[in-house]
Amino acid sequence: MVYTTIKVTKHTRERLAKLTEHLHGTYDELLSVLIDLVPSKDDEGEYTDEFRASLLRGLPNIRHGQVHSSEDVRKRLGISP
Repeated sequence: MVYTTIKVTKHTRERLAKLTEHLHGTYDELLSVLIDLVPSKDDEGEYTDEFRASLLRGLPNIRHGQVHSSEDVRKRLGISP
């Protein structure tokens, strides 16, 4: 197996360590689990890696309530449901 080194901040490493304690696994296993949480496709097909990354970037917006419902967007654009 080939291994590599990645740079993470001390804070991130501490957070990863806490999660691996609860999973009783390795960092590699933890990262694989976290990556698998990002959807890879829907009914229309496979997502690109760029789109999957954009889903992750959007999560903080959702947490902070900076989102609009599809109904609100339709109203603003004058589109009927």
